[in-house]
Amino acid sequence: MKYTVLTLFPEIIDAFFASSIMAKALSRNILEYRPINIRDFALDKHNTCDDAPYGGGPGMLMLAEPLGRALDFAGAGKKTGNNVPSSQSSDQSPPLKSPKVIYLSPSGRPFDQAMARELAGEKELILVCGRYEGIDQRIIDSYVDDEISVGDYVLSSGEVAALILIDATYRLIEQVITPASLDEESFSGGLLEYPQYTRPEIYDTLKVPEVLLSGHHENIRRWRLEKRVEKTLALRPDLIRLGEESLLFDEETRKIIEEKRRESGEGEG
Repeated sequence: MKYTVLTLFPEIIDAFFASSIMAKALSRNILEYRPINIRDFALDKHNTCDDAPYGGGPGMLMLAEPLGRALDFAGAGKKTGNNVPSSQSSDQSPPLKSPKVIYLSPSGRPFDQAMARELAGEKELILVCGRYEGIDQRIIDSYVDDEISVGDYVLSSGEVAALILIDATYRLIEQVITPASLDEESFSGGLLEYPQYTRPEIYDTLKVPEVLLSGHHENIRRWRLEKRVEKTLALRPDLIRLGEESLLFDEETRKIIEEKRRESGEGEG
């Protein structure tokens, strides 16, 4: 996987890729990244990349020309009327596939774990980081394949949103993290993750649950599943409803859900 990030502040992106698991993945050539400074493609000596929006209103908007030139440099396919990259002939067979271009925007599709898995399968992602009031709509119409929002809130930094997307996707790429570590984490199987404990056995009078000290693998598995259901019902009941509607849960999980509902009185009346 290669991440190409178009930004006004490449140092933010550099810092992220220089640490922790990400740095190890880069050193093992599992991942690549390329920060592109949009200011390098500005048309004046002041490297201007913003201007007031037509029609008035507060704030500034990122200029189309520097961003378009940066996208061309990144290898993004400019779309024509029939959505075929303009660098290719419409009768070319098969057409060359350009990297997927994503604009991080509060107006985009909500980002979730399923989308992270989907994007983790791409060979390259070109991420456009907005600033100010956003970017000129003509860039979105000409280059962007998908607009993605990392949540129902507004950030001043598209770089932060891009790093959220990168962090959620790179860890799903083969060889980055041990596969077993991903099996029972939050959102896998439609449930949140179970509570975790480590040493010491007693902390401030609070003890680790006895079942986790028992060495009985089946009892531990069952306890963890019950806790996943219990936690999801309490914090994210919408995930339970979604899993039920999509027939995601197996018979054991369905029975535990009903048991927990009866215990809480939710299933009464």
